[in-house]
Amino acid sequence: MDAARLAGALEEGAATDGLYASILRDQPHLFSETAVFLSRRHFVQMEAVVAAVEEVHARPEFREYALSLAPAIARIDHGTKGAFLGYDFHLGAEGPRLIEINTNAGGALLNVALARAQRACCLEVEQALSAPGAGEGAEAEFVSMFRREWRLQRGDAPLASIAIVDDDPPSQYLYPEFLMFRELFGKAGLDARIVDPGELAHDGRTLRAGNDAIDLVYNRLTDFYFEKPSSAALGAAYASGDVVVTPGPRAHALYADKRHLAMLSNADELRAMGVAQTTIALLAEAVPATVVVGNDNRDALWQQRKRNFFKPAGGYGSKAAYRGDKLTRGVWEEMAGRSYVAQHIVPPSERTVVIGGVEVPLKLDVRCYVYDGKVQLVASRLYQGQTTNFRTIGGGFAPVFTESAAASAA
Repeated sequence: MDAARLAGALEEGAATDGLYASILRDQPHLFSETAVFLSRRHFVQMEAVVAAVEEVHARPEFREYALSLAPAIARIDHGTKGAFLGYDFHLGAEGPRLIEINTNAGGALLNVALARAQRACCLEVEQALSAPGAGEGAEAEFVSMFRREWRLQRGDAPLASIAIVDDDPPSQYLYPEFLMFRELFGKAGLDARIVDPGELAHDGRTLRAGNDAIDLVYNRLTDFYFEKPSSAALGAAYASGDVVVTPGPRAHALYADKRHLAMLSNADELRAMGVAQTTIALLAEAVPATVVVGNDNRDALWQQRKRNFFKPAGGYGSKAAYRGDKLTRGVWEEMAGRSYVAQHIVPPSERTVVIGGVEVPLKLDVRCYVYDGKVQLVASRLYQGQTTNFRTIGGGFAPVFTESAAASAA
């Protein structure tokens, strides 16, 4: 990684001046100084898994099942797709394995900047490898995605203003990216601001931040169904169609509930829905066996806990998720009142980095940023511990390189 290049990529406008220095001070483990290398074959397999999931999600039977698990607000369909889905993979011994899907996946702009800050050892390597989705058109594609979300709900009406919304934004770990998006939207001719949901008001026709109307909300909240009092105005405006929200509650209900992994890994249920056998076979290989934890299987799952990873159905950011071999009986009993899934463990692959002159193996996962079934960008996170984190020396976001299309064809 070339630090000067990274600083330049992060600080392309006046609003982000000094951003790299603030990241080094406040988020010292946000960026790793190394890269991750992915075979073109595995990249193509990940694209195929995304397409297979989209095929299942397109079936009305799946949508009815998924929406039945969510609050009523998720049934509202404004036509939007949901910006920045995150398909997270572990690279198992036999190829990529889909661990989970998340909405409002953070880090896309940061990872574009990071990929462009890499310095190849020689011209031949630079020509042979590329970072999928991190080319010069990445930012324009992101802006186009938000404009498309607007058109899907509003048609040809002009889009003028965007609010990037999260709880207490300056306290968020990825706040630097909020600043980058505000800069990006501003360059695209849009009035952009960063706001807490509590700063929003809905007058029955328009969502406002102060006296200014908000046309579209880039939603970074983890209050996925707008259930907190602070999200009341946003929820009301969304329900009445007075603002475009992406990603919204419907996208979360359709993609991010971990119970869907049990459906995607169950060949019998997919077959009953009429899913093509080739898709069933692909998902059976790519999605680790997952079951919903219930009263009928709790005892058996406790006995088999060492082979499973336990995740809350509505979880995010690895919160309240546990490796079975680290799970205590006390925590297991506390989990009884919550909705969990048990997923067969697929150990993450490793990337060796040099820290203080010593070689250290770090775990890694690979994230595909996806919009409307298309992989926009591929990135990785390096870490130590049970779950992904940004606390590991030498860890953090890492760019993913694979053979360029030309080199692969040759």
